[in-house]
Amino acid sequence: MASIRKDIIVTATPDQAWEALADYGAVHRRVAPGFVVECETDGLDRVITFHNGAVARERLVTADAEHRRLVYTVVEGPLGATHHSASVEVVGLTDGGSHLVWITDVLPDELGPIVDGLMAQGAEAMTAALSSVEVLEGR
Repeated sequence: MASIRKDIIVTATPDQAWEALADYGAVHRRVAPGFVVECETDGLDRVITFHNGAVARERLVTADAEHRRLVYTVVEGPLGATHHSASVEVVGLTDGGSHLVWITDVLPDELGPIVDGLMAQGAEAMTAALSSVEVLEGR
């Protein structure tokens, strides 16, 4: 199984970063705008459209506010993965900012480089959004 990790440093406080991540249906506005361009919720699922037109259905597995950890799985997606799960955890930094640890596990292994590239793009969008006063304040 390919396992990909992205470490993302943002200026948002841990509470701000968690509040944005926990707003599961607003990923396109609060977490990764520009990378995710549309999101519709359907129960515990969100159907997201990426900047390249690809669409995926992601199911919320866990939203653990105490540990600031969100887990989701891709149940339908364009890559044809037989397994695709991910977690994002918010860790506070001494300067008041946050360290996001985003880990994705995917099968088959051959999808690893593709998912790694997509996560790199997503991480850039997350860095920008969670370091933007306008996004954090909902403007």
